[in-house]
Amino acid sequence: MSQNGMNRRRFLRRAAGAASAGVAVPWFVPSSALGGAGRPAASERIAMACIGLGIQGTGNMRAFLGQGDVQVKAVCDVSESQRQKGKALVDGHYGNEDCIACVDFREVCSRPDIDVVSLATPDHWHVLIGLEAARHGKHMYYEKPIGWSFRAGQMLRDAVHRHGVVFQFGTQQRSERNFRFACELVRNGRIGALQTILVGVPGSVAVPELPSEPVPEDLDYEMWLGPARWAPYSFERCRPYTHRPGESWTRNYSTWYHLSDYCIGFIGNWGIHHVDIAQWGHGTEHTGPVEVAGHGAFPSEGAADCALTWQVENRFADGVTLVHMDNATSATHPAQIPGFSQGVLFKGAEGWVFVNRSKIDADPKSLLQSEIGPSEVRLHESRNHHRDFLDAIGAGRAPASPIDVALRSDTICMLSDIAIRLGRKLRWDPAKEEVIDDAQATRLLTRPMRGPWHV
Repeated sequence: MSQNGMNRRRFLRRAAGAASAGVAVPWFVPSSALGGAGRPAASERIAMACIGLGIQGTGNMRAFLGQGDVQVKAVCDVSESQRQKGKALVDGHYGNEDCIACVDFREVCSRPDIDVVSLATPDHWHVLIGLEAARHGKHMYYEKPIGWSFRAGQMLRDAVHRHGVVFQFGTQQRSERNFRFACELVRNGRIGALQTILVGVPGSVAVPELPSEPVPEDLDYEMWLGPARWAPYSFERCRPYTHRPGESWTRNYSTWYHLSDYCIGFIGNWGIHHVDIAQWGHGTEHTGPVEVAGHGAFPSEGAADCALTWQVENRFADGVTLVHMDNATSATHPAQIPGFSQGVLFKGAEGWVFVNRSKIDADPKSLLQSEIGPSEVRLHESRNHHRDFLDAIGAGRAPASPIDVALRSDTICMLSDIAIRLGRKLRWDPAKEEVIDDAQATRLLTRPMRGPWHV
């Protein structure tokens, strides 16, 4: 790079800016060019910070540690114990003690020696951290969903484009062969005219009333709450899929996922995965439904207030209906193929294709052995979602799950939640991104934030 008079950070800004503007940069710098034939020198690697060190965040960090052209330089979490675990993991990988451990994401995002961030916090923090990263020119690997506010998501999309950063959404199914192949079959008319899409995902769970407990000394609980309304601390509120010290069992209800102060529940947090594939196969990545209607069941007691079960019909202008459901409802839907529930079922006039993380099936079966021709629709091919993000930065191209596509898929989940909470049909203008003639639904597109946090 030095021979071309351009250091790593200048190149990353140039490539990302071109990608944001839709211009290809035909100069990709492989890792071998950054430091000889082997691993590039630390000073020439893409410098990363990992924000949020729970299960998903640590998993993403491990994935990036496995990429030779990345140097994880900082970790950030509101829990001291999580920070130290993350730092120990990074330092152990590199054989030094150089990793920086921070409690405040703003400190990480403002560091000039950081190029990219991996963001994996509870949902209510996503947009605020993403906005801060964009303002400082940081590319971001951004865990799904966009967040719990549609209007804030629009602001994030604008910021990503304005600051020319690469955004990869954590909908990693786009980097799995079966999902891509299923969508290509549908997009190329192999099942005839598409008529209906059934989506099944895990339902949320009921949560007992949460106890009020002393805040642990190693937790900055005020920063954990952030823009969410104040609530007393409890272990279950803050730590998903884990157990108290000394306990050997997992509380399957102990999670913020099912509390609307932090998340809209699995209708969005899990739903985004399969809804995104439905959008990909339908070819509606840059638009959305025109009508959204359905029903859901909510907890009658306890702390949780997110939908346990639901069925929402999203009707598109071309007549296709996307039915978004929890698994139990999906399994018994009249249009479902017997034995299927969780996953995405595309039904056409001449056959069907079903796909989830464990299998792909079709009728006729011969579709599974067919090949997509060079003149047919061929979708973005990636075999590793984390690698695709890094390659998109270097090549100056869009990644598998860019911000515009991410927000459109996320919108369907948010509208589904609003429709069942209000108990009525919503009419949606996908061009203007507005609810038509429904002031109450329009207000729900925005979430108030507890001061001093704001967008």
